[in-house]
Amino acid sequence: MAAAGLLSVLSAAAEDPWKAADLMPPAALAARLADASAAKPIILFVGFEVLYHGAHIPTAVYAGTASKPEGLEALRKAVADLPHEKEIVIYCGCCPFDRCPNVRPAFAELRKMGFTKINVLSLPSNTATDWIGKGYPVERTSGNKGH
Repeated sequence: MAAAGLLSVLSAAAEDPWKAADLMPPAALAARLADASAAKPIILFVGFEVLYHGAHIPTAVYAGTASKPEGLEALRKAVADLPHEKEIVIYCGCCPFDRCPNVRPAFAELRKMGFTKINVLSLPSNTATDWIGKGYPVERTSGNKGH
């Protein structure tokens, strides 16, 4: 990796509001979803709505585009009735993880709200490569509002 590329990755990592232990590998989430006896987290998609409708992780709820104020408001509404100790996994996957505009504000907002078990799905490239390309399950929905 070129020095500038490494510096960019290190800079983004320094700004991450989570710890390394808060990152969840896709294989770990896929295994839990496939295991009927495993506890299931709440999965929140915090990216662009068009991507959610194209293909999302089964049971994932569209919780707003977290890079926008109205998206953060949608996120707050999506979790309003959840206990703060409930396990939540957030993801976007719109672009390379180190440049994603949505996961950092979503994580920070959930932490600010008092949630204590937040995991960020680690999608280094994007959802297409790191989830769909690995053969993990997806759901597709229509683009209708009111889902």
